[in-house]
Order: sequence, then C-alpha cells, then structure tokens
Amino acid sequence: MKKLSIISLMALTLFAQMTPKEAYDHMVKVLPGEWKLSPASQQKDTTGAHNHPAVKRLLGTDKTAMEYEVIGRGSSLKEELLPGTIRHMVTMYHCDDFKECNQLLATHYCAKQNQPSFIFNTKESTKTRLIFDCDEDRSEVCDSDEPHVHHIILELSDDYNHLKASYIVYEEGERASKHTIYHFDKK
Repeated sequence: MKKLSIISLMALTLFAQMTPKEAYDHMVKVLPGEWKLSPASQQKDTTGAHNHPAVKRLLGTDKTAMEYEVIGRGSSLKEELLPGTIRHMVTMYHCDDFKECNQLLATHYCAKQNQPSFIFNTKESTKTRLIFDCDEDRSEVCDSDEPHVHHIILELSDDYNHLKASYIVYEEGERASKHTIYHFDKK
C-alpha cells in the first residue's frame, strides 16, 4: 500500500507540471487587460516598493498600474509595469518557437537599466503561480554582481482577478533584502 501511495504522489506531481505551451496559453487567456494597484492595506508580504512616491499616488485608485497586451499576432505577451512613472518597466513573454513552444522565455526591461532574460520554471509553476528564473545561458547579468531581477513570480487568485507580482532582486550574487512586489486588481 505504501508503494502505491508513493507512485500515486509521483504521478500527481508529474501531471501538475505545466508545459511551456500550456503556461503561455494560460497567460494570454487570464492576464490581458488593465490592472490597478490594490489599496495600501492589501500590499501584504512586500518590501515596501508601493511606498515609493511615484507609486504611492496610484494605490487604491482606478489608474492603470499594470497592463498586459497580446501582440505580434499572438506570439508575445507584453507586460507594462507602472506605465507613466519613473519606475515604468516592460517584460516581454514569448515562446522560443511559437508553434513548438519548447521553452517559455521572457526579457525584463528594468528601471535598473539592465535587461535580464528569464526561462519559465516548469517544475515549480502552477496555473496560479507562474515562476520565471533568470536564464544564465542567455543573460550575463544573471550571473553578475550587478543588482538585477533574478526571479519573476506571478501569483493569481480571486478567480484570476487579483495578481501579486514579485520581482525578486539579487545583488552581488545574493538575494537582496528589498524587492519589487505589488498587489493588483483587474479593472
């Protein structure tokens, strides 16, 4: 009986993994549109990025603080974080090959003035927690001491109407103590 339980658990874990194509299709289905910053009281488990003067004025308002748009005839998903502010950043998500989609990739155009590349983490991601890891094979900044976003984690809840977007920063090869983490509600 114990052996059967271990095999069943392994099978569930295997089937829980998302392929890059499944993840991309899911993202273009649930993310597009405008998102507003949740009120300050809902900015939980963050390191205070929402208190930056350029961001604070957006808290709890109906102003667009994040926008996702499918572009290139469906081949890319553009994420615009904090448009119209000095902290405006863009991340482009796309498959390595649109038809095959063996890898889901991203490039983050950061306010830190660098552009780390990312690869979708198929082992740890789910439909409600999409994880992208810095791709050291494609991006030198990922293996440098330069401050850079090293992980992007998109956590969806409330029937895909709430988004916690975490941009985990590394500096001098170590995880930093401050990160860019925000909570959004779909407009």
